[in-house]
Amino acid sequence: MNFDLDQDQEVLQKSVRDFCARAIIPHAARWDEEERFPAEVIGPMAELGLLGMHVPESYGGAGMKLHDYVVALEEVAYADGSVGLTMASHNSLCSGHILLAGNDAQKARYLPRLASGKALGAWGLTEPGSGSDAGAARTRAVRQGADWVLDGSKTFITQGSVAEIYVVLASTTPEKRQKGLTAFVIEKGTPGLRAGKRLEKMGLHASDTTELILEGVVVPDEQRLGPIDHGFFDTLKVLDRGRIGIGAWAVGIARAAFDAARSYAKQRVQFGHPIAEFQAVRHMLADMATELDAARLLVWRAACSQDAGRSTTMESSIAKYYAARAATRACNAAVQIHGGYGYTREFPVERYLRDVKLAEIGEGTNEVQKMVIAREILKDLG
Repeated sequence: MNFDLDQDQEVLQKSVRDFCARAIIPHAARWDEEERFPAEVIGPMAELGLLGMHVPESYGGAGMKLHDYVVALEEVAYADGSVGLTMASHNSLCSGHILLAGNDAQKARYLPRLASGKALGAWGLTEPGSGSDAGAARTRAVRQGADWVLDGSKTFITQGSVAEIYVVLASTTPEKRQKGLTAFVIEKGTPGLRAGKRLEKMGLHASDTTELILEGVVVPDEQRLGPIDHGFFDTLKVLDRGRIGIGAWAVGIARAAFDAARSYAKQRVQFGHPIAEFQAVRHMLADMATELDAARLLVWRAACSQDAGRSTTMESSIAKYYAARAATRACNAAVQIHGGYGYTREFPVERYLRDVKLAEIGEGTNEVQKMVIAREILKDLG
């Protein structure tokens, strides 16, 4: 196995890193403080191809591999976790679901707009009463002639108030629980569809997160995404790819924390010496470097397996679970190395710690990942 990036990936990595240094890093702290979605960066990101990385060139996308995508996503997350989350949810969840389950007409209608950045995408699965338990979803889709009528609410919707295209999961056969979910594509402006309250979060302040309300939303059957009652099965495949992305996202934030901690340790003098000379600090940095390297390799393994056409349910969960834990530990250690200053907003490490916590929760909590991993390794028990 080759652990090095190929020449094209190195060029991609450098171009994204240079873009982030110019367009994102200088503004990230201000966006966080203002708690606003940085709409001004969406166009430039789209021009660089970051909003259509999986989308085939025939639909206006970059047509890149998943491995290419995680390399780019790590760089964006390094610059700003909020912008990285926008990139991840847009590519992996909304566009990813349409790519997986959409027919030719649906792909031609929605993917060019998503890839060009003319429309941001959002994905709606979670509800106030159903987080990890998708079978408890109460949003209903009822057939009326050639249309469907959707009623219910979703929560924790990334791009909830700024998206133009939404993929929404609704129950079409409630008695089948999660096996009775169906996906629909709904466009902004459809009567009865509106963003609910904006959620105030611990971190990721520049990521738009809201509730989504559906009140008598009428959509034609041509906007049904995939077969009836097949939405949950497609969702599992979407999450297999999405979790790899979240792993890369977590590594990106943690790498920023590591770089900040290493730099601070070299400059901060205590007892007449830079604290980087003290064994306790050196050991923390060594742990951070080791775990982040391992996390990245797990993410790359899962991505390359997906690119090879293999099922990666276990590999995706392992990568996401390990990367989330390693990244959270790294960000916490970065704050510790900064001491009292790490607890202030004078240094970015406190933001990294607030932001990275979502890696242990979003797209399946750590506990859900362990359930998936255990289920996969114990399949032979029947």
